[in-house]
Amino acid sequence: MPTLLYLHGFNSSPESKKAQQTKRWFEQNAPEIEFICPSLPPYGSAAMALLEKLVTDRLPDSVTVIGSSMGGFFATCLAEQYNLKAVLVNPAVSPDRGLQKWLGENANYHTGEKWLFEPQHIDEYRRLDPPEIKNKNNYLVLLQSGDEVLDYRDAQQRYSGCKIILESGGDHSFIDYHQHLKNIHQFLVSA
Repeated sequence: MPTLLYLHGFNSSPESKKAQQTKRWFEQNAPEIEFICPSLPPYGSAAMALLEKLVTDRLPDSVTVIGSSMGGFFATCLAEQYNLKAVLVNPAVSPDRGLQKWLGENANYHTGEKWLFEPQHIDEYRRLDPPEIKNKNNYLVLLQSGDEVLDYRDAQQRYSGCKIILESGGDHSFIDYHQHLKNIHQFLVSA
């Protein structure tokens, strides 16, 4: 059975709006695809260990991935490591650069669960960062220029040569994301 992994953003959860919209759309329009949205820990190495197990348990069956924000970073790591098709929504690029503000105690946006972020956790993200994007045809990158959290130009540069849809305005949540789900599905299932 083909699998779609949806990877939520940093300090978010499977309860995020885009995760829920994606789950509903695939249940209604592509029920033959197993939808999995794991709860990702805020620590890079722990998140990647979880994701690598999810992928390797399902190969050689088809595995595709959608990642939003930090989930886009993890989707990139998986796409490069396992040659998977990936859709990235306002993805984090070299996220170690922006994580200093998270140092100390934090609480998950959805669950309220408390967690401690320390300098070595930033180093984990730095070590995971793929040095280059090799499989450019595997990516569809959705960007909105009004993203107030991440500079869309970082992703535009990083994923140069990949299929990029850049919308003017919008915000980090990617306004009207649900209207792209049909095209996302078509991209993921195309040969």
